[in-house]
Amino acid sequence: MHDEPVTGLRLAIELTEFGARMREQRYRREHPGADDVEVEQFMHDWWRDRPGAPLGDSVGRPVAVPRDRG
Repeated sequence: MHDEPVTGLRLAIELTEFGARMREQRYRREHPGADDVEVEQFMHDWWRDRPGAPLGDSVGRPVAVPRDRG
């Protein structure tokens, strides 16, 4: 079907959002005194610095894009 890529992308976005909500709830459990501003700052930092983020969220070594196939 032609809508399968859209469905897959939608699912990927939903799973990403779900994972972020789970991480936020974990932080709130671990830091019960944290206010909303602190939680928001933590999540901002987490999105920017979580494992894999600085190198593009992938396993392996970084390569130039487009890759030289020669």
